[in-house]
Parts: sequence; C-alpha cells; structure tokens
Amino acid sequence: MPTTEANAELPVFDAEFVDDLYAKYREIRSETPVQRMVTPQGMQLWVITRYEDARNALTDPRLAKDFRRTGEIMDRMDRDGGIRRPFNSALNEQMLNLDPPDHTRLRKLVVKAFTARRVENLRPRVEQIAADLLDAMSEHDEVDLLDAFAFPLPIQVICELLGVDEERRDDFRQWTNTLLDASSAEATSQAGAAMAEYLVELIAAKRAEPADDLLTALIEATEDADRLSEGELVSMVFLLLVAGHETTVNLIGNGVLALLRNPEQWAALKADPELVAGAVEETLRFDGPVMHGTLRHTTEPVTIGEVTIPEGELVWVGLASANHDPDRFEAPESFDITRDAQGHLAFGHGIHFCLGAPLARMEGQIALRRLAERFPDLAPAAELDDVRWRFSTLIHGLKTLPVRLK
Repeated sequence: MPTTEANAELPVFDAEFVDDLYAKYREIRSETPVQRMVTPQGMQLWVITRYEDARNALTDPRLAKDFRRTGEIMDRMDRDGGIRRPFNSALNEQMLNLDPPDHTRLRKLVVKAFTARRVENLRPRVEQIAADLLDAMSEHDEVDLLDAFAFPLPIQVICELLGVDEERRDDFRQWTNTLLDASSAEATSQAGAAMAEYLVELIAAKRAEPADDLLTALIEATEDADRLSEGELVSMVFLLLVAGHETTVNLIGNGVLALLRNPEQWAALKADPELVAGAVEETLRFDGPVMHGTLRHTTEPVTIGEVTIPEGELVWVGLASANHDPDRFEAPESFDITRDAQGHLAFGHGIHFCLGAPLARMEGQIALRRLAERFPDLAPAAELDDVRWRFSTLIHGLKTLPVRLK
C-alpha cells in the first residue's frame, strides 16, 4: 500500500471497517456529511454519508459517471500499480458507468428488451425454482443458506431470463466474486478477461441461434435505427448477469440474517406472510446488498455542508450510511418489517435507479415467504455474532450463513 503522511490521517476502508460497517458510518455521519477515506491499495475518495445529501448527490450532474474519466483519475493516483480497476475495460461500456447522453441512449435500448411484462411473466418460474430448492434443502438438517438457496435461486432465474446455459455458473460465480470483492488488480484483470471472453462467445452463439429470451431481445433491440454495438452488448449482458443475481443473493442472505437476529420479526412474518413485502423493503433499508453507489467523480468543486470536494476527485454515495440516517428514519438501527421504509436508497435514485429492482423485489418476496412457510423452525447453526462479511467496496454480503432447518 502506498503510504503518505496524508493517508495516515485518513480512515481506511478495509475489511475491519466492513465488519463493523454501520457503527463506523454512524460515527462518521455524526461528525461530517462528507468524509475523505483511503482504500488499502491507496485509492483516495470521498464518501457522502447523510440521507438528504446522498439523495441529492445521486441526481447532481457535477458528480458524474464516466468510466473513462474515472480511470484517468485512478491512474493519476496509482503510483505503484496496485489500485484495482472496478471492472475489466471490456465490461465497462454500460449504462451504470455513463451519464447522458450515452446513458439515455443505452437505457432506452435496454428498456425495450427488459420489459415489466417479461419480468412479471417470470413469477411462476421463480416460484417453481424456489420450491425445487426448498425440496432439496429438506433432505438435510443443516445447510449453508447462501449455497443452498440464496445463490442458486437468482442465478438460475437470470440465466433463464437471458437464455444462458447454467453449466458454467460456478465459473461465473467465481469471476463475479473476484470482480466485486476487493481482490488484487491482477486477479481482477484475469477474471474480467475470462468473463469478457465468455460473453463474446455467448453473444455469437445467440446470434447464430436466436430464441425467445432477453439476450436475443437485446441483440435485436433498435431505436431509430440505432442498436447496441458488440462492446455495448458484452458490457450490458455482464451488468445484467452480475446485478441480476448478486443483489438478490445478498438481499436474501442479509434478510434472513436480520430475521434470525430479531426472532419477534421472524415470528411476525410466519404469522402473517402478507408482511413479506415490508420485510423485503426493510431489509433493503436496514442491510441492503449495495453499500455505495458505483464510483462518481467531481466535474467542479462541490460543497456539501461545510465540506468542499475539489474537482477531479472520486466519490462514493454512501447508500448504507444514508439508509441509517436518524434524520430520515426513526430508530434506524432497529429492524422492523412493519416500518414504512419508502424512500430508502438501496436501489439508488434518479436516472441510475436500478432497472432490475422489480425482479429483485419479486425474488426476495418469494424467497422469504416460501422459506418461512416451509421451514418455520429455521434457526442459526452458528453464532450470529460471528458471521463473516465479504470484503468489497460495493457489495455488502455474507460469506456463509449456516442454518438448521429442523
């Protein structure tokens, strides 16, 4: 890690920080709306911690998204070559990494393929996949909920939605974990290259044999004679595959953890399954799957409170911190599935609001409801205070969640 006198004065966003995420951000949020931090690799950035500031930042054009400019800023501070890039360059040409007019064009094309009807038509299939997984779980007394349920449910759904063969899902999971967790720059580059190669082959196969699936729809989507380029297709399929399963894996895992830590809430859900929509929204607020919005950069000096972020600096919008701001949510450290959690920022806000939010919500509701119905005596199989979190700068998710079913 590059060491400078300045870095020594800054909080370090490392594995220890993630293990105590909400307490750390509570301390920072009470002192300043914006905190400068440094990653273990020496990347300096600013974190916006309070709800109103974060919500405004998500629509502030001075906090821009452009993966090319972000890369230039990272290169400027990367003296030792140890700072890992968010993704392989071949996977960056997608709407999450771009502002208008590029974002507008790409989102318009994707919305043509990723319709609400296509998502809602998946409901019976999501129910069936959940039932099959729960059947398989019933043959055991204990399972790792992530391996047995939280991962295979959304990965099978998104693979079927896109028309992707599941046979390489274990490779895909490994690539995704490497790209999203705080892996080395070399490991990230290798995983990105492997993922890009796989997606190029996938798109070529789908061009040769079109089908009634989302990937074919993306290939064929047009708007005023415009269509996605090959590079944009690769990046967009990557985004949909990763976001389409990774958020839901951690929504389910974090939600079950919160329910097990709050037995009265688990009892309430079992007694009234109609509370499941509120349980999902409260999970998204209380311990959502995404800690920070993806990297932004300042195009001019931006003042928040009494703090001015200079031009050309990297910025995280602290979604997890904002969702625990007591000025917005009463008793934010309490998990309450009857709370009105509307307005949480788990899926972002503004033009970059998560396109897959309806699918994640559907999967989360089906997963928690069917789990409560099938295994009402679900209990932790290890001390809940000893759970281990993945070290990522983006995703907040567990490494494992061992549970007893009977």
